Amino acid sequence: MFARTTPWPLVALFTAGYLAPYLLPTTVGRLDSGLPVSATQAGVIGSALLLSSAAAGFLLASRVDRFGPRALARAGLLLAVLGYGGAALTTHVPAVVAGAMAGGFGSGTITAVAATGIAAQRDPHRITTLGLLGVSALAGAVYLTVPHLGPGHAQPLAAIALTALAVWPLTSRLSPRTARTVAVTSGPRLPHLRSGLLLAAAMPCWSAAQNSLWGVSGRIGLTQAHLSEVTVGAVFAVALGAGLLGVVGAGGLGPRLGQALPIGLGTVLIAGCIALSASATDLTTFASGEIAWNLVYPVVLSYVIGLAASLDPRGRWAVLVGSASSLGTAMGPMTGSLLSARAGFPAMGTVLAVGLLAVAIPLTAVALRRRTTTVTTAYPVLAEETVRLDVAA
Repeated sequence: MFARTTPWPLVALFTAGYLAPYLLPTTVGRLDSGLPVSATQAGVIGSALLLSSAAAGFLLASRVDRFGPRALARAGLLLAVLGYGGAALTTHVPAVVAGAMAGGFGSGTITAVAATGIAAQRDPHRITTLGLLGVSALAGAVYLTVPHLGPGHAQPLAAIALTALAVWPLTSRLSPRTARTVAVTSGPRLPHLRSGLLLAAAMPCWSAAQNSLWGVSGRIGLTQAHLSEVTVGAVFAVALGAGLLGVVGAGGLGPRLGQALPIGLGTVLIAGCIALSASATDLTTFASGEIAWNLVYPVVLSYVIGLAASLDPRGRWAVLVGSASSLGTAMGPMTGSLLSARAGFPAMGTVLAVGLLAVAIPLTAVALRRRTTTVTTAYPVLAEETVRLDVAA
């Protein structure tokens, strides 16, 4: 997995861009406890952050080559540092919201550069799994550390800002080019339009279900399972550790199982995990649901991202599908907060599980229609010259 040709700057950008969604439960929970806002309002702030991230992806999906990966990555990292860092340093709610949204736009920009670059690699799935390994490990460390750093909303936001700052030096290895030629596409039109649109339409629902649970998982543990913040943080850290094992397994399997089986069956398993976690009233049930969910979720996500990357070697579908996923992620905290407030956590889990079972059908259908081949093109993001081009079966 860790070959010499691994594009580590892209892995680092992926990690920095995805860290905010991974820290969503502690971010929302600490906004609720550290600021004069309600739980629902804290969820709305989390949704605004992620919605800003999705907006960046939609705006930049076809513009990474125009601005250049290096310049765009640095602009996104700067926004993340200033936005999240500024939000961490103030308790004035409007300033926190503005900083979170600015940071979210930065995260979306970083992710757009990473997704475009990953799509241009020989094996997008391998690079994606490495990125998921990085963000899972880092988020797990944050969950273990934050409860010991005192109360307040600053710690998770500061962690995201510091990560963006640490990644900055690696941007020197990104291509500065602002105009690139793609030999494998016949024009600017998006290839595989039907499959791409179906995938992009399904992903908001898929991500919304995941993050509706993730956004209120902290509250489930604290209020319904009656656990302490330290215990909940430890459960999340163990769960993210299980996610590391899942990603390693996905990286080892690679394309051996195809994409349809991991995506379809994995989504069904996730539905069961969500229902279990949402109904938890003790440590055993809560930990079982969260750990099982975090074991399967990044595995399925890695195959979905790889599937999106295979639709277009220029990375446009990867960015658009990723942004559609972020749109669903943005809906998560608010959806979870509203459903749980009106119907309770167990009913919320049932609704989300049923929705996931429905979404598994179009995701699996897109995966079944794909087969892959490799071609060579002049479309570098790093020093790489070879990308994958997937054609319809």
